Amino acid sequence: MEFKKKIYKRLVIDDNMINRRVDNIIFNLYKNVPKSMIYRLIRTGKIRINTQKIKPFYKLKKGDIVHLPLINITNEVKKKIILCKTIKKTILSSIIYEDEFLVIINKPAGIAVHGGSGVKFGIIEIFRHIRPKNKYLELVHRLDRETSGILIIAKKYSSLKELHEQWINNKIKKKYISIVHGHWPKSQINITQPLLKKFHSSKKRAVIVSNKGKFAKTFFLIKKYYTNTTSMEVTPITGRTHQIRVHSSFLGFPIIFDERYGDNKLDKLLFKKNKNISLFLHASSIQFKHPDNKKNFFIKAPLSKTWINYEKKL
Repeated sequence: MEFKKKIYKRLVIDDNMINRRVDNIIFNLYKNVPKSMIYRLIRTGKIRINTQKIKPFYKLKKGDIVHLPLINITNEVKKKIILCKTIKKTILSSIIYEDEFLVIINKPAGIAVHGGSGVKFGIIEIFRHIRPKNKYLELVHRLDRETSGILIIAKKYSSLKELHEQWINNKIKKKYISIVHGHWPKSQINITQPLLKKFHSSKKRAVIVSNKGKFAKTFFLIKKYYTNTTSMEVTPITGRTHQIRVHSSFLGFPIIFDERYGDNKLDKLLFKKNKNISLFLHASSIQFKHPDNKKNFFIKAPLSKTWINYEKKL
């Protein structure tokens, strides 16, 4: 059975879409159509604004009418989402806050936040499928697939824009909980090491400490010592890719079950990993100004029962 992509023959621009580039809006409408096809449709005039031919960088105005062609595609993402009823149920049960501007999820470990790089779909695609009446749903930020914890989705473009500005100006404060191998030294409270993205021959991305990289700083606070491990509270001052994982590993205290930057031999010495446990890194809390009322907003995400049970064994 095939599922056809929803067709938008005539799109009227509202407050959530004004001042955005027309190509970006169309990318969101046709997420599984190649971008090259979208640009070709714009270039050839098959996509028009108010019956006029436009450029991809045209910025939309309130009341503009976007005329779109009929695009029928087999939506493999949607077919897979429909089959994953368990995942949909998990995502809905993971919502820890929602209003008309935001929805905040306590993301389970092991689920990607979006499709790409070999992943057919992620939380944002699932959420759009669950909430088809929501015209606008976009990730405010990202978490590694292996990392659990707080993930914010904007329900309005104005919310996304406001929170992105706060992020750029370092107004958003995030804290993580991790468990690392070894006893973290009390004297080591922060690390400032530049990070550089690298791509292996397999096209798999990795991050290394390098003077050629971008400035990165992380604060570490010891929560509790176990026999051969340490529970940490971590505050990333910058937001580089894999920052906490790379900084922890660089100092010689890799996070438990970090398959990319960790120590597999030490992991096996602790306990045998099974399919229910992932990286011991959790985005535990976040603080920002609410995009609507501008009041301070703070929320915490509880640890999973699986994490708590494994921590007891330590």
